[in-house]
Amino acid sequence: MLTLCGFTLSNYYNKVKLALLEKGVPFEEYRVATGLPEILGDSPLGKVPFIRTEHGPLCESQAILDYIEARWPTPALLPSDPWAAAKVRELTTFLDLHLELVVRDLYPQAFFGGSVSEGQQARVRKLLDKHLVGFKQLAKFAPYVAGDTFTQADCSAFVHLPLLSMATKAVYGVDLLVEHGIDWKGYVKLVGERPSAQKVTADRKADQARSAAK
Repeated sequence: MLTLCGFTLSNYYNKVKLALLEKGVPFEEYRVATGLPEILGDSPLGKVPFIRTEHGPLCESQAILDYIEARWPTPALLPSDPWAAAKVRELTTFLDLHLELVVRDLYPQAFFGGSVSEGQQARVRKLLDKHLVGFKQLAKFAPYVAGDTFTQADCSAFVHLPLLSMATKAVYGVDLLVEHGIDWKGYVKLVGERPSAQKVTADRKADQARSAAK
C-alpha cells in the first residue's frame, strides 16, 4: 500500500493527500518531520511530502501527483485533452512556484513569531503584485480554479490561497488576493464542501490543536 510521509501542517503534504482522497486511493500516513537524516534516502533534500511505493520512494509533490494520475487515472484530475491538461499544469505551476514559493518568505513573521526585513517585505510584495496579475489572468474560478471540473490545480489552490491571504494580511495589513480582485473565500468554501477537503481540513486542525496543547 502507498504510504504518504510528512505532516498535516504542510500545505504540500495536504496537496497530495487531497488528490489521493479524491481518487479513492488506499494509503497510509506516516508522520515525519523535515530534515531528518533517516529520510534522506527517500527525499534527498529532506523535504516532505514523499511517498513510499512498491517501486520505491518518490518525492516532490507535483511528481507525486503525476504518478498518482498515471497509476490511478479515474477519477481524472487532469483533462484527457493534451492542451487542456497543459493549461491545468500551467496554473498549478503558477500556484506552487509563483505564488506559494514567493509568499513563503513571509511565513517566519506571519506565523512563527519571527521577523522579515523591510527590504525582504518589499521584494516579496513587488513579486506578488506582479504574479497575482498573471494568476488572475489564468485562473477561471468557473467554479473551480481551472474551469468547471475539479483538477490537480485545485489541490494546490485549496491549500495555498488561504496561506497567501493570511500571510499578506499579517505582514502588510492587507489581503493581496482581495486587493487584486480574486474571490478566494467563495472558491475555498466551495471546495471545502467536498468530503476530501473536509478530511484534509479536519486532520490539519486536529494536529494544530494537539500541537497547541503541548
